[in-house]
Amino acid sequence: MAKAIVTGGTGFIGSHLAEELAMRGYQVVTLDDLSTGKMENIKRPLGRDIVTLVRGSIGDLPLLQAVFRNADFVFHEAAIASVPKSIEDPLATNETNVTGTLNVLVAARDSGVKKIIYASSTAVYGDALAVPQKEEVRPNPKSPYAVTKLIGEYYCQIFQAVYGLPTVSLRYFNVYGPRQDPNSEYAAVIPRFVKKASEGKPLVIFGDGKQTRDFVFVSDVVRANILAAESDATGVFNVGQGRAATIEELARLIIRVMNRDVGIIHQEPRVGDIRHSLADITKARVFGYQPQYDLEEGLRETIGNP
Repeated sequence: MAKAIVTGGTGFIGSHLAEELAMRGYQVVTLDDLSTGKMENIKRPLGRDIVTLVRGSIGDLPLLQAVFRNADFVFHEAAIASVPKSIEDPLATNETNVTGTLNVLVAARDSGVKKIIYASSTAVYGDALAVPQKEEVRPNPKSPYAVTKLIGEYYCQIFQAVYGLPTVSLRYFNVYGPRQDPNSEYAAVIPRFVKKASEGKPLVIFGDGKQTRDFVFVSDVVRANILAAESDATGVFNVGQGRAATIEELARLIIRVMNRDVGIIHQEPRVGDIRHSLADITKARVFGYQPQYDLEEGLRETIGNP
């Protein structure tokens, strides 16, 4: 039985990943300090004794070295994953996303881990002139969060080149799905819109609504992680749906799917937000990635299973 570690395993993406790995027969250990994750996210697999939770921080190198012992794969999901929060507190974001990632890589190297799968972000592209974004495009980060994710990628590349630790960095585009927290001050747009619509309140769009995003359902992201781990692939790969929607289109689709009679209002754009985002997912096909959910299918799954 292969052993997999999921850092940030009680979080949105991490909990889905931990559960799927367990269902595929992996011995799964999640590591989380529960600063943003929730125990309820992994209640089912914990209750069936197919996932183990270690409460702790990626800032604790000795703990990581102990937990990673005899592990085959480490899926590194733990992070401060918010552009606004990174602007508000760049030091805390750097400590978690850069120093924490370095700790994960050192512990993996010291423990003989076979491969690291690192959660990066489309934010590293910034306002790239070429759309769709390809992995070969020069990064142009526009926020402290984006910088920290790019540094993590560079560290992954260095640990592979210098220490022979195979690594994959997956640049997630706009991930959504069940368990995504709508109550956070920094909530992503889909859970925020769904919450507002369910309350009968207007949906708030920052900016003119013509900005575009590539929304990818969480089950597709989980599949990409596992495919990347089980393949011989290394390097940087986009993980998106490969289609873009405007924020205005997204808002109207959510209103239609939820059958709610609510309006849309606009506010000033937020600092650090990019204008257009669309993944070129050609490269990820090397390990078999192909998204299975379009936006409406994913929204219906999300709204039906909050």
